[in-house]
Amino acid sequence: MDPSQDFKSLQEKIQASLVSTTKAVQRIASEDLGFQRTVNPSTGERLEEQSTRLLSLSSDLLKSAAVATGQKNVGELEDAEDVDIQWRGIVDVIDGLLEKADICLDEYTGLVKRKSDFPENVPQQRKAKTNERLDFNFRRANIIKPQTAFEQQVDNFAYDYTLFLPSLTLNWTGKLPRELSRKAKGAFKHPYEKEILQLKYPETTYEIRDPIPYQPIDTTSATWVDTYEGVLEMLEELKGATEIAIDLEHHDYRSYHGLLSLMQISTREKDWIVDTLRPWRHKLEVLNEVFADPKIVKVFHGAFMDIIWLQRDLGLYIVGLFDTYHASSALGYPQRSLAYLLKSFVDFDADKKYQMADWRIRPLPEEMFYYARSDTHFLLYIYDKVRNELVERSDRSDPEKDLIEYTLQKSKETSLDRYTPFAADPETGDGARGWSNFLYKSHLRLSGEQFAVYRALHKWRDEVARRQDENPTFIMPPQVMMEIAKILPNDPKALWSLLGNSSSQKAKQSVEEIFSIVTEARKAGAEGPSTIDFFRSMYLDNRSVAAVAKRELGKEDKPELDLPPVEELRSEKSQLFGSIPLSSLWDGSSQSQNGAISEQIALPWTQFVQEAVDAASQQESQSKSQDRDLDMIPLEVMEKGTPAPRKDLEVDNTEFTLRQGQKRKLGDAQDEDSGDGGAPLDTEEMIALDVDEGGGKRDRRAKKKAVKEAKNARKQAKAGSTGRTGTEQIDTAEDEDAPFDYSQAQSVLNAKRSAAAANGTQDAPGRKKAFDPYAARMNAEGPKAARRMHGERTGKAGTFRK
Repeated sequence: MDPSQDFKSLQEKIQASLVSTTKAVQRIASEDLGFQRTVNPSTGERLEEQSTRLLSLSSDLLKSAAVATGQKNVGELEDAEDVDIQWRGIVDVIDGLLEKADICLDEYTGLVKRKSDFPENVPQQRKAKTNERLDFNFRRANIIKPQTAFEQQVDNFAYDYTLFLPSLTLNWTGKLPRELSRKAKGAFKHPYEKEILQLKYPETTYEIRDPIPYQPIDTTSATWVDTYEGVLEMLEELKGATEIAIDLEHHDYRSYHGLLSLMQISTREKDWIVDTLRPWRHKLEVLNEVFADPKIVKVFHGAFMDIIWLQRDLGLYIVGLFDTYHASSALGYPQRSLAYLLKSFVDFDADKKYQMADWRIRPLPEEMFYYARSDTHFLLYIYDKVRNELVERSDRSDPEKDLIEYTLQKSKETSLDRYTPFAADPETGDGARGWSNFLYKSHLRLSGEQFAVYRALHKWRDEVARRQDENPTFIMPPQVMMEIAKILPNDPKALWSLLGNSSSQKAKQSVEEIFSIVTEARKAGAEGPSTIDFFRSMYLDNRSVAAVAKRELGKEDKPELDLPPVEELRSEKSQLFGSIPLSSLWDGSSQSQNGAISEQIALPWTQFVQEAVDAASQQESQSKSQDRDLDMIPLEVMEKGTPAPRKDLEVDNTEFTLRQGQKRKLGDAQDEDSGDGGAPLDTEEMIALDVDEGGGKRDRRAKKKAVKEAKNARKQAKAGSTGRTGTEQIDTAEDEDAPFDYSQAQSVLNAKRSAAAANGTQDAPGRKKAFDPYAARMNAEGPKAARRMHGERTGKAGTFRK
């Protein structure tokens, strides 16, 4: 059978088993296991059996993986507590597996260069990479602190958290005097800012050249420099180089600000390892003669922290930086670490377990010395490779595609970084060493007492760490401080148990002092704010007008722009408002009466509005005068007894307007017929219209009024012909103007019933009787009950017991 098929079937079987096991585990929450064991003993036995089986399988897998990756074998896992105890070893084995998988994938996809691409005449006998965990003595060495022997002691209380003065006694370029390296308000200015901004890299940086092979690392040796004379000899050799590689090793666990412990420098021919923990370390400032020389390219990898450490401890500055980290970013490499570059271009496996070693150890062990040398020994060869690739893939005519220029500009920005001491505001907790950092990460809610205790412990820890030049975490971890704040121990013994093994001896020796601080803080914080109240008030205060003004006014003065005088830009007359004053208080001629403006202000653009208003008012006055002349309509009074003219002989040429057509009712038609019948009207006067043949709006108004009066006359005539009395006749003129009286109006709902009762036709035969919705529900016994809407349905019935 094909081995690939065997592996595929095995893989599918293992994956199916893992999926089913994971599903089974997720069915029951871990918090319910104790309950299940108590309720059902058989379930507890099955759980124990499956846990033992899973632990046994895990132990076998870890042993096999440790052998394959060269890791230290993990002990037998007998119960769940063994997993916690040996967790670090388990993580190392799994990390080794993942790293081995990454390397295999890189080789398969071609990201790792073939060995034929490297110099063939270089022997490849190197120390094999080991993935064993670094011993505790190499990570946390118990030695005398070397900073106590420095000729220039570090004062951790000297800084005001905003000002830092470097140990710079001379500017080696001679272009910027020392006095100009400060600003007016005391803020430190980069002493080589002008040189870096005006820097022009050598022309060879923009050219494709054959990479210079590196020297064999196993047949050459590095020079250990621990004397000032050795530094001067090294300096003379560095002056003749065109490119140098630099790397640093740093330690921050047993120092408040940190400690630069080692410096590696390499040229094309030689390597140096400089001890930066010597008492005369401040004299290393002489290296600025090379480090600040713009004609020499300084190659770093990830120099953003190296630049800060050099400034803080040694007063060294870099001019002419080339950072291979930015080159990896510009080229789009999948990884940007130095270990990836070493593996890709040199096929060298860097043993990164020494990256977290305690570099204060003296004498330096051979393995650590070899690791430190390898960081810079191959770096110049890597620089040649990535520089050629940058130039080859760059389009110098397009700034967005100019990769080499992008890398150089990013390197300049990195070299312009300045060191700023750790800031910690005791009131707000802001800053790199502030007490609010851990609260933001933990999202814990503390009461007033707990909050006050936490801040008091943080203040005590920071003062002790500064005084003893220790890292605050070494004195007391933040988890321990939070545990003390949450529990609030009532006696020193309980406080001692909370310190644990992670706190320093200084903290354990100060148990009585810490307990008194906790007691006083609890009393002071009884009425104090909680964490929620404090951060809410801080958020509101930061958004207030006073806080914004304080932040804005506290900024440094910006340079004034060269603007023309205001008098030259000011106009005597406004283009919108003309020459009027902007306020009535500035014009004494304007007076107010009863608090109102007596006169209108004439603006330039209001003259058009005023002319339009005058024209409209004049036209309206003319129209009103003509309407008053038309109000007097002449009436022709007919003599009494004179018969009315026949309708068929009368020719009416009066114009009228049909407003809305409606379907006439039968009663209205009968009334109209009876009104137009033979008997003469009782009216003694007939209105005759004297229509003016003028036309226009005036004629239409007169005609409309005449038609309305004629209509009213016809209504009066109809009222007289039906026999109504004069009191029942309606004065149409008054009806049109009088408002409707709702109190005297009849009911709308009972209007038809009332009319029928008045005429005596309510019980007339043949008339449909009104519908009564309650008649069908009435009987001799009274109203019937409502019909059941839902009857009983078939189904289960249950009885509930108490």
